[in-house]
Amino acid sequence: QVHLTESGGGLVQPGGSLRLSCAASQTIPHMLLMGWYRQAPGKERELVASISSGGVTNYGASAKGRVTISRDTAENAIYLQMDSLNPEDTAVYYCKLLFLLGSDTWGQGTQVTVSS
Repeated sequence: QVHLTESGGGLVQPGGSLRLSCAASQTIPHMLLMGWYRQAPGKERELVASISSGGVTNYGASAKGRVTISRDTAENAIYLQMDSLNPEDTAVYYCKLLFLLGSDTWGQGTQVTVSS
């Protein structure tokens, strides 16, 4: 079973930047896409960004223009560069892997807190 491990979260001041990482425990031959989702207290989980096995990216509306998703196929990892962070970006950020047959796997999440 593939495990996902997120890292890079933390406390950052408004206007700051963070880079999140998500590493898979093994090579993923049947991946459809990997992505980042976030969930703030009292809110539903929402898409931040995803990247398909073919490299096609998709961004959610809330952070579009301020985040960039990338991947390192050799390292079985994806990254999320987040800039111009504001307090509304405070959430737990989760990594998700979607397989070709429709099943998925989630990481444990990493907390991002934007506060002065």
